[in-house]
Order: sequence, then structure tokens, then C-alpha cells
Amino acid sequence: MGDWKPTIAVVGAGAMGCLFGGLLAEGGLDVTLVDVWQEHVERINNDGLKMVGYGGDRYIPVRATTDPSGMETVDVVSVQCKAPYTQEAVSRVQHILRADSVAISFQNGLGNEERIGEVIGMDRVLGGVTAQGAAIEGPGVVRNFSDLPTHIGELSGGLSERVQRIAAALDGAGLQTSASADIRQTIWKKFLANIAVSPTSAIANLTIKEVFAVPELKETAFEALDEAAVVARAEGIELDLAETREVIDQIAGPEGSGDNKSSLCVDILNRRPSEVDVISGAVVRLGRKHGIPTPVNRTLVAAVKGLESHYLG
Repeated sequence: MGDWKPTIAVVGAGAMGCLFGGLLAEGGLDVTLVDVWQEHVERINNDGLKMVGYGGDRYIPVRATTDPSGMETVDVVSVQCKAPYTQEAVSRVQHILRADSVAISFQNGLGNEERIGEVIGMDRVLGGVTAQGAAIEGPGVVRNFSDLPTHIGELSGGLSERVQRIAAALDGAGLQTSASADIRQTIWKKFLANIAVSPTSAIANLTIKEVFAVPELKETAFEALDEAAVVARAEGIELDLAETREVIDQIAGPEGSGDNKSSLCVDILNRRPSEVDVISGAVVRLGRKHGIPTPVNRTLVAAVKGLESHYLG
């Protein structure tokens, strides 16, 4: 099981896509990065991907393309694009999936797996979660903040042979990965951490650690988290709130990836559509569905939409 080397396409070579793709290519896997940013792709193809920060500064040879139409089939498609572009991006790489290939969503928020499934069928979709943090520092340059765990799993639960095989291969290539028997709960746990840190970092334009250094912001983050936990229970997801707060402490703590701003914050700074609708907005939607009030999350959505109104039509 440990000798299998899957071929991998990373769809969305942003911060996390480059981090995963770079580490796996460095670990000996055949990886192709797919992204629409021409200058970024050219720089990676000409010079290699420059990875800086944790693990030391180095160049990693990895293939990149803006046009996946001529690509060969792969074993695993790692979906790491922003949520608003999921279906369009997956449609562009549909032809590289065989009947036994899988797509793994490592995206922020809720509902990405279902959006991928609408394009390729839910039987070929796995859930993924990572505690890793990364940031793009320019074309072809990614900063790695830490070495934290990644989990993948069947959306229906249980430990399948294919999930264990893929997890072992990714882990063997240097991306700390394990198979999860309850990936939906793991996704919700990460989602709750996102609920706390993503909009607060974006609204205040602060790193995650800086957010938690402001008492009022910290209090707001945890109030948003508490609302989301009530919604999770209504959805049949049992979560230990103390454990989720530990995840946040791990991210915001001295060893964590909290030195970076949330990806939602980075989107606002780059004047891009944000993922607030699949993060805080998902809590508001599910709250309405179950008749649960979510005033803190509603306010956070409104504030982010206000920021977006400066540059979105």
C-alpha cells in the first residue's frame, strides 16, 4: 500500500494548492498545477515553485498549466480553488478523471463536495480538511507556515480501501495525511474554526493571531462559533466546542499558522469575490432552515459584503 504513487492534478494553484502540490512533487509524486494566473504558471514552469518559510527556502520543480485540455488522466484531483469557481474549474478538468479517479475538496466552507459531485458524480468525491496555512507572496512564490495535519475521508463515513491508500501515499510523500472515518465531522470542526477567524481577520485586516489579541474581536469570534455549533447540532453533527476552541488555539498559538491573514481577508485585499457565502453565510442559511437565530454571523456577513461593495458591482 505504501509503494503506490498516484498521479495528481491540483485545481487552483493559490496558496494552499501550491503548498500541497509543491510538497507532494518534492516528495516524488507526479503533480500538475492548474490555474488561470498566466504569470504565476509561467514562473513555476520556468524557475520551479519557490517555497519559503517553514522547511527552508527552496525551488521545487513542478508542472503547471493554464490549459488542462491536453492533460492525461490522473488518479487524484485535489480541488483547491475558491468556492465561487468550483463548478467551472472542475468542469474544465472533468476529462482527466477516469471511472476510478477521485476528486478531493480541500476548500473552505460548506457544500463544496456537493458542487463537485454535481459535475462528476458524488461517488468520485472525497472530503478533505487541513490545518495547514500558506500565502502567495508573488508569482511562483508560496510561503509555508507550519506542518500541521491533513485528513481525507468518504463523505458517507467509514474507512474505505481507496481513502486509506490515498492517505498513505500523500503521507509518504511528505504531506502529513490520515484517513478519517467521519470526515463530515472533521469538515465541520475546521468550518467552525473558519467561522471564528475568516470574517474577523477580513473585517479588521489583521492576522489570525492579531485578531485574538483584541478582546472584543476574540469575543465576537467565539460568539460566531457558538452560533455555528448550535446549527451543527441541528444538522446532526455532534461537536465538542472545547475541542474546536483548542483547534483555534492551535492555529493562533506560537506553533500554529496564525501569522497569516485569513484567505477571506486576502480576497478582500485583492478585490476578489470572497467565500463569505459558504462560510458565515452557510451558518445563516442553515440557521434559517432550522429556525435558529444567528445574529453574529449575519452581522459578519453584512460587514464583509460592505467591504466587497467597494469593488464588486
